[in-house]
Amino acid sequence: SAIYSRNFYYITMLRDPVSRYLSEWKHVQRGATWKTSLHMCDGRSPTPDELPTCYPGDDWSGVSLREFMDCGYNLANNRQVRMLADLSLVGCYNLTFMNESERNMILLQSAKNNLKNMAFFGLTEFQRKTQFLFERTFNLKFISPFTQFNITRASNVEINGGARQRIEELNFLDMQLYEYAKDLFLQRYHHTKQQEHQRDRQKRREERRLQKEHRAHRWQKEDETAVTEDYNSQVVRW
Repeated sequence: SAIYSRNFYYITMLRDPVSRYLSEWKHVQRGATWKTSLHMCDGRSPTPDELPTCYPGDDWSGVSLREFMDCGYNLANNRQVRMLADLSLVGCYNLTFMNESERNMILLQSAKNNLKNMAFFGLTEFQRKTQFLFERTFNLKFISPFTQFNITRASNVEINGGARQRIEELNFLDMQLYEYAKDLFLQRYHHTKQQEHQRDRQKRREERRLQKEHRAHRWQKEDETAVTEDYNSQVVRW
C-alpha cells in the first residue's frame, strides 16, 4: 500500500488563567464533565488513587466557586501547563514520583518549551494580533477580521480580591506560563510587523526604481524621436 507523507502543525490558544478558571467553573456548574477523558500518559490512564474525583455523583452541577476551589484534585488547577507539558517527565499523575517543587519546575519548563516549539500559538485576549500572526505564519487570509469579545460568562462573574488571589495561587504555574507566553507572543508579533514593514518599504523602493527607469527610457525615446524628426526636416530642406 502507498505510504502518504503528512505534515502536522501543532497550534494552541492560551487564555488569562483567572478568566479561564472562572469559565471552566461556570461550565462545570452547568453540568459539564470530562468523564470520557482517559488522561492517557505513558500508555495508561491514572488510577483512582492517583486522580480522585471531586464529586460523588454524575456531575458537579451547581457547584459553588468555593467548593470548586477547595478540591485539591481539581484538574482545572494549572490546566494549561498540564495540557502543554510532557507529563511522563514527572511520572504522569503519580504525585509520589518526585517532590512537588521539582515536579512543578519540570512541568512549567516543559510547557514553555513545547509552546515555544509549536508552529503557532495565540492569546484569547489579543484576537486581532492572533489573526495577524496566524495569517502570516500559514500564508492565508481569513474572510472576516477576528472580533474581540470582552463580555463572557467569566467576565460577568463578580469576585472579591480574596477569591481572585486564591485562584491565582491555585493556578500559579499557569500564571507564570501566561506571562511567558504573552511576552513571546508580543515579541513575535512586533518582529513579524517589522519584517512586513521592511518588505513593504523594499517593495515601494523597487516600484519607484522601476518607475524612474521607465520614465528615463520614455524620455530617451522621445529625445531620439525628436532628433530623428529634426534630421528628416533638415534633409527635406536640403
